[in-house]
Amino acid sequence: MSVEDRLGQLNIVLPAPPRPVANYVPACQVGDLLFISGVLPFDNGQLRMKGKLGRELTIQEGYESARLALLNALAIVKQHTGALDRVKRIVRLTGYVASASDFVEQPAVVNGASDLLVELFGDSGRHARLALGAAELPMHAPVELELIVQLHEMN
Repeated sequence: MSVEDRLGQLNIVLPAPPRPVANYVPACQVGDLLFISGVLPFDNGQLRMKGKLGRELTIQEGYESARLALLNALAIVKQHTGALDRVKRIVRLTGYVASASDFVEQPAVVNGASDLLVELFGDSGRHARLALGAAELPMHAPVELELIVQLHEMN
C-alpha cells in the first residue's frame, strides 16, 4: 500500500507546503538524502497553538503540534520529490520543544511525529531521533521539527 493510500485511510490530507519565514530553502537534497529545514505546526499559514509545554500547553497538545509539524514536513517532501513513495527511509527526526523550565517530557511530545512516521512508512519510518527542550522557538511555536529522509533512486 502506498503512503498516499495510508494517508487516505487515516483521513489525513497534507497541508500546502509552508513557505520559509526567513532566508533559507525548505529542502536541500544531497545525493539520496533530503534534508528538511525546521518546520513549525502551521495550519493554513497560522500556528494552531502557541506557548510552552508544561506551562500553557499539555503533553497531548504538544503531541498534536508535533504531528501537525510533521504533516507540514511531509508536504515539503512531497513538493520536492513529487510523491511520498519516493521515500526509502526516514533517517532522523529532530524535535525541538518549547519547554517550561521544569518540563522534561520532550520525548512524549515528539512521539506525535514519530508515531505518525511509523504509521505511514512502517519499518522504513523508524528513525534515529533527538527530542530537545528549547527556551524559545520562532513565533512562540510549541514544536519545531527537522527531518532527514533517504530517497529511492529515480528511474
